[in-house]
Amino acid sequence: MFIFVILGLFNASIIAKVITIMPDPIFILGHKNPDADAICSAIAYEAYKHAVGEMEYTAARCGNSNARIDAILERFNLPLPQFIGDVTPRVENIMHSKVRSVTRDSTCAEALELIDKYDVRALPVVDKAGHLEGLISIFQLGEFFIPKPSEPRKMRRVHTSISAIIRSLNATVLHEHNSKEVEELFVRVGAMDIRSFGNNHKEKGTDANTSVIVVGDRWDIQERCLQLGVRLLVITGGLDVDEDMIERAKERNVSLIVSPYDSATTSWIIRTATHIDSLIDTDVKCFTAEDRIESVKRRIANVNDPLYMVTNEDKELLGVFSKSDILRPSHTRIALVDHNELGQAVNGADQVQITEILDHHRLGNIPTDQPILFINRPVGSTCSIIADLFRAQSLTPSPSVAGVMMAGIISDTLLLNSPTTTPLEGELLDWLAPIAGIEAKDLAELIFSSGSVIINHTPEEVVCSDCKGYTDGTISYSVSQIEELGFDNFWKHEDALDQALEAYRARKKLLFSFLLVTDINTQDSLLVVAGNNELKSQINYPQRGQNNIYELSGIVSRKKQLIPYISTLLKTMGVVRD
Repeated sequence: MFIFVILGLFNASIIAKVITIMPDPIFILGHKNPDADAICSAIAYEAYKHAVGEMEYTAARCGNSNARIDAILERFNLPLPQFIGDVTPRVENIMHSKVRSVTRDSTCAEALELIDKYDVRALPVVDKAGHLEGLISIFQLGEFFIPKPSEPRKMRRVHTSISAIIRSLNATVLHEHNSKEVEELFVRVGAMDIRSFGNNHKEKGTDANTSVIVVGDRWDIQERCLQLGVRLLVITGGLDVDEDMIERAKERNVSLIVSPYDSATTSWIIRTATHIDSLIDTDVKCFTAEDRIESVKRRIANVNDPLYMVTNEDKELLGVFSKSDILRPSHTRIALVDHNELGQAVNGADQVQITEILDHHRLGNIPTDQPILFINRPVGSTCSIIADLFRAQSLTPSPSVAGVMMAGIISDTLLLNSPTTTPLEGELLDWLAPIAGIEAKDLAELIFSSGSVIINHTPEEVVCSDCKGYTDGTISYSVSQIEELGFDNFWKHEDALDQALEAYRARKKLLFSFLLVTDINTQDSLLVVAGNNELKSQINYPQRGQNNIYELSGIVSRKKQLIPYISTLLKTMGVVRD
């Protein structure tokens, strides 16, 4: 308790990094391999929730778009919802990104003040750039401050600088010599008779140049310290010091300061000025934000560290968590639209909180821990349910939202020709059409005429339609991506597409260019490569057709799958360093 009491005497310098934590959203997700109704109902339900004041709802998707969806969203000038392929609880979902940390140069006092203020058991230690260096805990600090009668010399030792002592004491500086250097010093109180002080000064090898002497109005002791040339002389009680003593301190290179506190308090404060450098635990367990919680549980099952660190690949501290954080329910929440079966849901749906379900299919097998809103109606589309919610609440959707709800209804009912169509769909289309500013039959024509990018565009347009440039080190390249229903159209035009890709690469003066052709049904892709033969030789996927076409089973994401793979290839080639 004494440690924390004296902390009130300090004006500690606290090193802290604050990262704002935003409220956790509720993601609205359709099924894997989404159709128009799944995407449109997610967008529409977000709009409905916002209209009733529930702003945490966010439309998302767990599968790829297709030409039909793209045509709908383009018509109503709406973006494709963000992709969330996996909601399995991960470290990023439980970690505390508001991190309070200290540096290696921080003092025990600064660390203890943070620990006391924020009621934590440990603090990360980072360098000036925010890279993790270790951990300092209350247990390590407590062990340092608990008196050990059998080790008196150790109890006198402080690893610090004169300037840190000055800051801790808020001392008046009369003379300081080489005050920035961090060194091992030994504290003694000059409370004994001058004869005893002189006889015992070099006790157990303590030299004058490593001695910090704390003394009150003992003029004889003060004079003896100057004669010996001690490292630091601390006059306590705010006492005055004559000019002659100050001059002699300068001559002997003795740092001379005045503490406003009594000798006992001053001694304790000096000890808290010890730098934490020698107390840091560098053997700390680190995790990435992407690590799965289940994996983390196994790794720390038999470990009782007070805190676990979250870092990136550069060892930059991103956050922290404790064992108790792992035991809490996942913060991730989802609402399901257009399905109610785990087999169709986003990966990890069974490990997070499902808040509600809106669907028009048969009942599936999704268990929940608590009651939820479940709307399941035998109607033609999920958009029918959401449009009816708008109408029942006397809410008028925006023209774009009205349009996407019309599109979901038209797509799922084949413009009211499907056996699943109910009278409700006709009513809703009549209600929505004036709001959206388009007739149902005109929208149906747009939807059903949309098809293959390869068929409807020139090879040059295909290559440029969704093309992104990348730079890795000094290497520049491009990756284009298109999505098709099967690969038949690609194989019919492979030569023309190959030539167009090479022409684009040469025109842009790139080392190489890729065209990723994804089958939205099978979730597989073909990769066409133009340029750099050495890179082609490093690709370990099966070749199809020409030597520069590769079969990428299970690869659908440019950002999260293909680009990291390309970066690995470049490192293997030695053109990009780790």
